[in-house]
Amino acid sequence: MYIKEIELNNFRIYKGVNRIALLPSEDKNIIVISGKNGFGKTTFLMALVWCLYGKQMEKVDELYEKEIKDKGNYTKYISNSLNRKAYRDGETEFSVSITFSDVKIPDITCKEVTIRRSYNIVSSTADKVEVLIDGRYNELIDDLTKDNQRGEEIFIRDFILPIEIAKFFFFDAEKIVSLAEVTSNTQRQQLSKAYSEVLGIQKYEDLKANLEEKQDEYRRRSAKPEEKEELSQLSADISKTETRKASLLNQIEDLRHDKNQKEREADDIQRRLIREGDKMSVTELNDLKSTRDRLEETKIAIQEKLRELLDIIPFALAGETLASVSEQLHNERIISEQKFRQEDVAEKIDLIRADIERERQKSNIIIDNVRIRDFYEDQVKKSVKKYFYSDLVDIPDNIKTLHDFSSSEVNEFNQLVNTIKHSFKETFSQINVEYSYVKNQIDSISRKIRDAEKSAEDDHIAKLRADKDSLDHQIISLGNDIEALSMQIGELNNQSKTFKQKQELLRKRIDESSVYSDKEQRTKQVITELQTFINLFKEEKKKSLGEKMLNALNLLLHKQNFITKIDVDISLSGDDIDIILYDKNGLIIDKSSLSMGERQMYASALLSSLVDESDIEFPVFIDSPMQKFDEQHAENIIKHFYPNVSNQVIIFPLINKELTEKEYCLLKPKVCKSYLINNTTTDSSEFIETTPATFLETYKSLYNAN
Repeated sequence: MYIKEIELNNFRIYKGVNRIALLPSEDKNIIVISGKNGFGKTTFLMALVWCLYGKQMEKVDELYEKEIKDKGNYTKYISNSLNRKAYRDGETEFSVSITFSDVKIPDITCKEVTIRRSYNIVSSTADKVEVLIDGRYNELIDDLTKDNQRGEEIFIRDFILPIEIAKFFFFDAEKIVSLAEVTSNTQRQQLSKAYSEVLGIQKYEDLKANLEEKQDEYRRRSAKPEEKEELSQLSADISKTETRKASLLNQIEDLRHDKNQKEREADDIQRRLIREGDKMSVTELNDLKSTRDRLEETKIAIQEKLRELLDIIPFALAGETLASVSEQLHNERIISEQKFRQEDVAEKIDLIRADIERERQKSNIIIDNVRIRDFYEDQVKKSVKKYFYSDLVDIPDNIKTLHDFSSSEVNEFNQLVNTIKHSFKETFSQINVEYSYVKNQIDSISRKIRDAEKSAEDDHIAKLRADKDSLDHQIISLGNDIEALSMQIGELNNQSKTFKQKQELLRKRIDESSVYSDKEQRTKQVITELQTFINLFKEEKKKSLGEKMLNALNLLLHKQNFITKIDVDISLSGDDIDIILYDKNGLIIDKSSLSMGERQMYASALLSSLVDESDIEFPVFIDSPMQKFDEQHAENIIKHFYPNVSNQVIIFPLINKELTEKEYCLLKPKVCKSYLINNTTTDSSEFIETTPATFLETYKSLYNAN
């Protein structure tokens, strides 16, 4: 899939109709679009995201989420997008159109698809989005419409680009390093969900979940009244818990927004206090604050580790009970194996007995004596056990199955026991030491900042200090509120897990006691087969993604053999994905120990591998490229990353700051088109096409740059 053309009409800085052609050539896949700050580069990217996702654009980038919240809501945010000059001229509508080529739609042959989103500041209550296939409306859009979801939005999700993975195709190179800086469980969960979507795992997990819902419906029909009521109640409890979690997450986001706002206000006052106190420069202050921010992130990460260990503490305190459970699970495994083998013995004895009976009937031998027949049958049974199953033992009557754990559950439990037995105390102590050290560092920096502030020598300074103290108290209070809500979410997660475990046990009980209908049996069989496929699919993706990342890193990093192995760990549920790096000695590399350049190379390798592994053909848009790379890493990125991350790559550099002349010369052999954004008036910008060969000269001439 390629983007053929983009049209912006009265959208923000772009007055009137502005078109830009983006189709690459066969051997050149990079398009360069540049201009000065404020000329419309960021607006252009925002226009593309808005055209595809409208109100949901906040899910693509936290920048859009912040801007929407700052404006109050989405309607206020987007209605402000009409070009100012167009507004003065009496126009009321703006729009963005994207035309795609080579879009694959099952059972429909098409040359191009155009998506157009528009908004009228006078008459619109919501966006108007249109999807045209070869220039015409297609009944497919009506067929896709369901559950109050517009067919156009579903079409974009199913045939263009799902919003869950859009962040991997529209990204800021400065922010790409965040892929390597996961400091909390929330961040890890969010990234894991995105990885699962882009790797294609989530769609199969969703399909399995839908089938399980259908199976539950069949179960409810065949279940006993009390089982039916319990199953419905558990489903309601799970749904209620998830709804409550979503509400708490929204509250946390609102609190974080307020906290960030007050932190900005407090920072401003602090700078004024320090300037007037003349004890510390603003640069020194910013350096100290940057250090403090990094330490705060480290502290949060340590707190997350502590929370994880806190979940284990009850088990650690119940050492004897755990040992007893472990022994019980061992015995249950033996029982299971013995039962299986006993069933096998019984089956083979029955087969032998049947064979003997057939041969007796053929020979016309008549055995009238029951005792003789029983004797020979008993001898056959003893002989089979003696010569083929001599190690088979009788199951003691006092051993019963209490837990009925699966093999994977037994392994998880034994892993927990081993963790508690061997490393819990040492790990807990080490984390406590790390936490104390980081907290002391933060306190020390805070004192330095405080000492630099001017004492209350006059009413003005006293007022500033009072305002800042008030803001500091509010920030602490908001932080406490966020922490409290986060703890509630943790409790809800535990509740949800408990409900789901009970639900699964109940399902098993119903399965054992119910006579399944044909539909139920087929559904169960499909789920089993699908689970087998998902497991194989995950293994394939783990191996493939790990290999691609390692190959990419070897090309990008200037340290050879620094990373020699990459493991991709995907949980059974698919909702937790971790990427583990190993050095040449086979030791795990902590990603937080990587330098900034190494983190960027890691993140670039991960992104390119994910895009490749997704099998999604979509252009990649890269803002702020090259800014943080050293010379060698920059050269590797130009040679190996940009040309290979997608068949169509659009970059938006600031010349000399984010892309030097030397770097552009390295990139030029792969550049098929180049554009400059020129600001014609304070309210209007336009695209100027240049050839890749004359791009830099045109840039210098247009902007009077050296």
